[in-house]
Amino acid sequence: MQEAFWQERWARSQIGFHQEKVNGYLRRHWARLGLSEEAAVLVPLCGKSLDLAWLAEQGHSVIGVELAERAVQDFFAERDVQPQIAQHGAFKVYQAGKLRILCGDFFALSREDVADCLAFYDRAALIALPTEMRERYAAHLQAILPPTCQGLLVTLVYDQQRMDGPPFSVAYAEVAQRFTSGWEVREVERKDVLSGNPRFVESQLEAVEEVVFHLARR
Repeated sequence: MQEAFWQERWARSQIGFHQEKVNGYLRRHWARLGLSEEAAVLVPLCGKSLDLAWLAEQGHSVIGVELAERAVQDFFAERDVQPQIAQHGAFKVYQAGKLRILCGDFFALSREDVADCLAFYDRAALIALPTEMRERYAAHLQAILPPTCQGLLVTLVYDQQRMDGPPFSVAYAEVAQRFTSGWEVREVERKDVLSGNPRFVESQLEAVEEVVFHLARR
């Protein structure tokens, strides 16, 4: 689960986690955050997600963070967009309009990098990481985000003994444990997704649910 793992996945195009359309949960629940169009949004471990473009289309300044440069290059190439490229600290920054993708290690991200972010969106970041890295990821995210920040988080819940990740199973109890310091954690949607993924069926899982959380600092 270190850098080499993800670089190889992208190099081999083993990216089953990538969705070919904008996430439906994002469309349905983003408005509940009540953000102004000008609000900046952080998208950790963003890959080449179409959700980045959708958020920018809502008027937001979007800051994606992605380790694999192949993913960043593909994102812009698939839209026939030529981004401006510059170096900023530990990150190689690709920017076009209101959308910036910082190519590099998420854990190198600083408070200054996300000082304007009033929201974050995590569809496949937390669940991509094993337990110890999830703890570190959640701690770092909370440490750098502004005090008024809120966000949407999408997780999967299934029997981890029958199938190992990624994606990993992260239930409400773990989310509440990870985001303890002044955060309100509210479940806003839960959906059975067992039949929609052959890997889940092959692993003989009896149930798989996607769960959407709205997180807000109190």
